[in-house]
Amino acid sequence: MCFVKGGVSRRTIEYSKTDIIFSQATTADSLFYVLSGTVILRVVSSWGKEAIIAILGPGDFLGEGCLTGEPYRTSTAVAMTDCSIMRLDKLGAQRLIRDEPAAAELFLQYLLSRNRKMEEDLVDQLFNTSEKRLARLLLQLANFEGDHQAEAVIPKISQETLAEIVGTTRSRVSLFMNKFRRLGLIDYLDHTDVLHVRRSLLNVVQRDSASSLQHLADPVAEPAYQMRQLAM
Repeated sequence: MCFVKGGVSRRTIEYSKTDIIFSQATTADSLFYVLSGTVILRVVSSWGKEAIIAILGPGDFLGEGCLTGEPYRTSTAVAMTDCSIMRLDKLGAQRLIRDEPAAAELFLQYLLSRNRKMEEDLVDQLFNTSEKRLARLLLQLANFEGDHQAEAVIPKISQETLAEIVGTTRSRVSLFMNKFRRLGLIDYLDHTDVLHVRRSLLNVVQRDSASSLQHLADPVAEPAYQMRQLAM
């Protein structure tokens, strides 16, 4: 990866789950690149309301506002899982992007991808049901690679956090998660901190029809548990 070479001041830092990587309103003096793990970005308003604005994983940058002259952090970055993150000082990152075409291309592709993701999130929030937004969030965290991957393992996230991200109540998240589990779309591993997400959930969201999940449930054994539509 082009960001790990060249005469740039950098270091790789290991963070444990819940560690703060940087805090809102602190000096923006460095760029971070996620090598492994999951990071969430939180924002607190002037009147104390808190919101999660992004979930980042391997290959994502954070703190990029420092490159545009942003003097202070506008959000707080927290490790959702154990993370390995590269820290590059601001001037070194700017020099690398200016002098290394590969670094500039990587950073540009990231920004374009991030912009597309923000647009998708906005459409998701405006037009999709909270049930479908939750399904989409689980798929984002699962990050399936290739058509042959049947399932992915993600860290178990509290229902309060899921509700905060999706924009609904904890009770509704609990209801939807139980439906997903009964339909075999997800599964909890007992006595562990992980959640299995199956590709069938992706197929349901992609089909985007009112009867998609009803066809996955057993119409005889579990008629009461047929999932209502996930359509927009």
